[in-house]
Amino acid sequence: MDVILREDVEKLGQRGQVVKVTSGYARNFLLPKKLAVAATESNKNIVAQERDAALRREAKDKASATELANLLGALKLTSTQKAGESDVLFGSVTAKDIADLLEKQGYQIDRKKIQLDAPIKTLGEHKIAIKLHREVTAEVSLSVNKEEEAQ
Repeated sequence: MDVILREDVEKLGQRGQVVKVTSGYARNFLLPKKLAVAATESNKNIVAQERDAALRREAKDKASATELANLLGALKLTSTQKAGESDVLFGSVTAKDIADLLEKQGYQIDRKKIQLDAPIKTLGEHKIAIKLHREVTAEVSLSVNKEEEAQ
């Protein structure tokens, strides 16, 4: 039986692909879980339209992510933290702190998109990668300065 996959199915195929499966597998697993539909002409047309719409949506998302990456690339963030005598921070600068700094600048970026290998624990200039899209990554400059203590 030929079916059109509605979702990626491991070891079977990708979304939108026409695959040949046994009728029992299709009736008992794929069709009830809405992972696939029967490969009729009308369903093939519907899947082709959905694929075209998804490609247009993907292109639009990538264009807006590229535009945002250009804006973020020119951005310079500054964070002041308490530090010891050897310029090592008492705490650390995390992805949440960077997201808060970006929010103060007017950019709503999810902290999960901020790619830090480890929290920043030293003073100085740091480059922060922000993954805005599967193919678009922005780089923001972060300056971590020592907080001056009032005496």
